[in-house]
Amino acid sequence: MTITELREIQALNTLVFETLGQPEKEREFKFKSLKRWGLDLIIGRKNGKETFFVSEYGKRRAGDIYDEGGIHYEVTEILYEMPKNKKLFAHIEMESGRAYLVGELREENENIEILRLPAASLLLTYFKKHRLHHLIESLKNVGTATELIKQRGQEGKPYPFERLPNVARRFLREAKKVEKEAGFGRVALAYFGENKDGDPRFRVSWLLPTIALFEINIAEKADKILAAFK
Repeated sequence: MTITELREIQALNTLVFETLGQPEKEREFKFKSLKRWGLDLIIGRKNGKETFFVSEYGKRRAGDIYDEGGIHYEVTEILYEMPKNKKLFAHIEMESGRAYLVGELREENENIEILRLPAASLLLTYFKKHRLHHLIESLKNVGTATELIKQRGQEGKPYPFERLPNVARRFLREAKKVEKEAGFGRVALAYFGENKDGDPRFRVSWLLPTIALFEINIAEKADKILAAFK
């Protein structure tokens, strides 16, 4: 069999399930999400102007003065609750092929940008902090949507849905629930059966909205689902 013939067989038989819609770009978060991401919210001065900004969790103290990325910071206070009347929103912005998590404090028509960080680096730090090792192992690329890939064993002709083992069906069922909660998703499964030692052979590609993975409950569910498919 040629590589072209193999790819045609796999393309025709790989199972694809999609949750329609566009990857969510913005989401409102609770104040405690900042801590989960490993960040402190600070009120102070940024290049002489009083405002809000973030720093690595536990790194700064009131009275600290420092320069970072060409910006001069003065720390007045580390905040332990949301500033009155403000809400935290975050979204993904793409720049030169790289995804950035942009966080804003919002009050009516006023938006104060408090963070703009590479989404992939922050995701990995956040996954590591919360021991979401299966997400770390599966993460391949990050844009508005994040692609998670899990593969095992030699490729072959994918099984039809009717021949899938229970673990594969359960994965698809639970993945669909997460996608519904996240508002978008696409999972592609090629299950090739077992090898001579009885180990399953498969390839999974799963797309989820990047911003949704910054919600700890969604991230934990996705990690648990990936852990069960082995």
